[in-house]
Amino acid sequence: MTKHANKPAFVFVQGGWHNRESWRELMSELDRRGHAGVAIDLPGAGTDQRPLDPAVLGTKPSAVAGVTHAERTEAVVGAVREAAGEGNGEVIVVGHSLGGATVSAVAERVPDELKAIVYLAGFMAPDGMSVGELMGHEPMAGSEVMSLLVADPEVVGALRIDAGSNDPDYIAAVRSALYGDLTDQQFETARSCVHNDESAALLAEPLNITVERFGTVDRHYIKCAYDRAVPPDAQDLMIRLVDAEMPTTTTVHTMNTSHNAAFSDPGGLADILSSITD
Repeated sequence: MTKHANKPAFVFVQGGWHNRESWRELMSELDRRGHAGVAIDLPGAGTDQRPLDPAVLGTKPSAVAGVTHAERTEAVVGAVREAAGEGNGEVIVVGHSLGGATVSAVAERVPDELKAIVYLAGFMAPDGMSVGELMGHEPMAGSEVMSLLVADPEVVGALRIDAGSNDPDYIAAVRSALYGDLTDQQFETARSCVHNDESAALLAEPLNITVERFGTVDRHYIKCAYDRAVPPDAQDLMIRLVDAEMPTTTTVHTMNTSHNAAFSDPGGLADILSSITD
């Protein structure tokens, strides 16, 4: 990690099915703006699980089944302390999509160690609600993500997609759901950062946030206006639900991108994140 004394450093939490390489271009953009960044592979993520034998795709138990939010929280807290210990100033944690749940847990755990938290089309749940419950709300009905699953989560213990598929129709569906505005080259880069399984346990576990801890951390939400994975109406709902419980409101930024602006507009995303450090 490049040192940038007295400037806030960023810790990045990837979204579902992605690894730390998904932040590479964004981190380069931030480095040029004078900000250090740390990205780690969370427990249960980042391992290349390809290829999966088509004969067992729908039945083979997942190696990551049972990974919990507590494990992921511990890993990110460690990264926060690493970033702070490098002399880079305060720390901002950024979570994409499913990674938003981990961001909330980290803010609840170590609020005094953070300058801000940022959700990039991320799951931001009110106290006591799980990601699975959020997904059950009407605005999520338009999400294209669940149609990508190739196995019953109750059978394999994971949300499984076929990252190594050669089926052009399936790959087109992945592109539509997650990367609708990427060029062919950007899409291949993004696809190289994807693995098959995310622990299904992460959807069922309620998230706990309090006014006294989470509520003291400056929070930002970056909406992706053309998101087909977490539709904009669902992003708005999460902001309203959390703001209704907290004494402060979420600062909202909007980008005209699909689900992951770190791939489609890393420069624009870096500009927003850099502005949050002021």
